[in-house]
Amino acid sequence: MCTRLKVFAFLLLAAVSAGRGFTQSTDAPGGSVSDAGSLYTTLPQTRSRHYEIYAEGGGEAAEKLAREMETRFEVYNRLFRFEESALSSSLRVIAFESAGAFDNYVSAQLGRKRDGAVYLHYQRPERRELVLLRSGPERVTAHQAFVQFLRAFLPNPPSWIRDGFAVYFSTLGFTEAGNINYEENLAWLDTVKAWGRETPEMDSVLMADIRGDFENFIPAAWALVSFLLNSGNIDYQRTLFESFLLLKPEAGAVENSRIIQERMNAWINSAAFAQDYRSYFELRKTFAELVDMGRASYYAGDAAMAEMYFLQAIELKPDHYAPYYYLGVMAYERRNWDLAEFYYEAALDNGSDQPLSFYALGINALSAGRNADARVLLNRAAEADPERYGDKVRELLQQAQ
Repeated sequence: MCTRLKVFAFLLLAAVSAGRGFTQSTDAPGGSVSDAGSLYTTLPQTRSRHYEIYAEGGGEAAEKLAREMETRFEVYNRLFRFEESALSSSLRVIAFESAGAFDNYVSAQLGRKRDGAVYLHYQRPERRELVLLRSGPERVTAHQAFVQFLRAFLPNPPSWIRDGFAVYFSTLGFTEAGNINYEENLAWLDTVKAWGRETPEMDSVLMADIRGDFENFIPAAWALVSFLLNSGNIDYQRTLFESFLLLKPEAGAVENSRIIQERMNAWINSAAFAQDYRSYFELRKTFAELVDMGRASYYAGDAAMAEMYFLQAIELKPDHYAPYYYLGVMAYERRNWDLAEFYYEAALDNGSDQPLSFYALGINALSAGRNADARVLLNRAAEADPERYGDKVRELLQQAQ
């Protein structure tokens, strides 16, 4: 990914459905809390700066979740810059380990089940809560966690902000060690690129709460968010950030939509915006596209372009083995044995075919003159897949004697 597409990265480093597939936040019905709904008070609890956490998994699980939620809060608010003093109560999160307990609790509130996580929004802030199943889909949890944050400060946000940023943040997650992890959700990228000149106009997205949304509203909302944040145009970014400061917590979605539309139209030329928008998405590439372009460049003999595409692919999906493996092959061909080993091992760590990777590492070690290491690695390849590598390894090892 080129430098201009890294604008959001600083937010994540400093903090240290896709679209229709996601459960939307729910404005819960009024009335008293059901008996089943009050059972969360019996769960182990912890409090942090902005959250109160109830966790079926116990106190340690509650504390871990509190740390994660506080990190999310910090990432979100580095972008939105809401006044934290405006919060009238802590944000409540109820986390279940058991799918049955989660279903029972949510059904008691809504009369129906939900998948993985749901934010329940009430008029009274102290009753609002995010309910989640810890083993549920992480993207659903991330999506709903953002909606809880946003509606804590802005109970009735414009739909494009709620849905577009919820998709944008839906891939904000954590490693097993508790470190933050983010790759932009590009699930809608192919859909948006296919629109070409039929892309919905900016005003159609901004004014969806007045004019009504449309069939592809959620991908259009994500696309607008992605463009405004990552286009590299400082005027677009500044106008977006200034618009956040003008939003009114007491206003409805319609009034807040008009506030942003007026601000955007005052500072953004619609014709230039449309051209910049199309250019931005023409340049955006999916992981699969980058790997294919890298392979095509490699087989065409253009090593520099191939390396660029593979490195961009790693920036999109640092946990996928394919670009590492090809970079290892290219380093090997340049007789850079140390770099080839680094990339082959990275491919192996990220799920590449083990026999193939051991074989590549063994050939690399053999070429570097490390015959003892080569013997170990090549034998591992032969043991893992004797049909593919048994004869090859025996022949290589005999030649190396």
